Amino acid sequence: MARGRPVHALSQLDPARTAFVGIDMQCAFTSAGQVFANPHALDILDNVNRLARACRVAGGSVWWTRQTVDDHDPRHADPHWLRLAGDASVATAKAALRAGSDGHALHPGIKVRPGDAVIDKFRYSAFLPGFCDLHTRLQETGVDTLVIAGTLTNCCCESSARDAFMLGYRVLFAADATAAVSDEEHNAALLNLAVMFADVRRTDDIVALLAR
Repeated sequence: MARGRPVHALSQLDPARTAFVGIDMQCAFTSAGQVFANPHALDILDNVNRLARACRVAGGSVWWTRQTVDDHDPRHADPHWLRLAGDASVATAKAALRAGSDGHALHPGIKVRPGDAVIDKFRYSAFLPGFCDLHTRLQETGVDTLVIAGTLTNCCCESSARDAFMLGYRVLFAADATAAVSDEEHNAALLNLAVMFADVRRTDDIVALLAR
């Protein structure tokens, strides 16, 4: 991580131009028995909420994404899912991420507050043009810095952080407010991000930076 630190380290933030992005803290990924259940997702719940609260208090904005499946909208239908449409396990997975399903909802422990935004995304990255309007909406409010947390570390969180960096955002990535299925996957993603794409920090550090 030391290799990336001189390039990506952020010593100060402008809270008004900072957004917290909580990636896919949905029941499908966080609740036991769900099709995509991540055994470590509930471990980060408190830190995810802490970061969102710290961003609100500092004057920043808070955004929650939901991974969404929509087979009927040609703009959003995922060809990966469509190729596997005949697989029974895929049908179960798709059903868990359709709007209105129990799995699609944010975990009840996530503290969404008035003023927060909850938006759907139709690919892993929240910054892929045409499949989520997060980038457009952030640009309308002048945001240039992101705090990213959620699940999975090495899938939707990492994809979003990489794309956000390439779009010109300064990215803070919360090492202890993101979760993968295994420590190996989690740590590999953090290493990739720290070297090339983001300032990877712990929740305490990010909260302190927001409070300055």
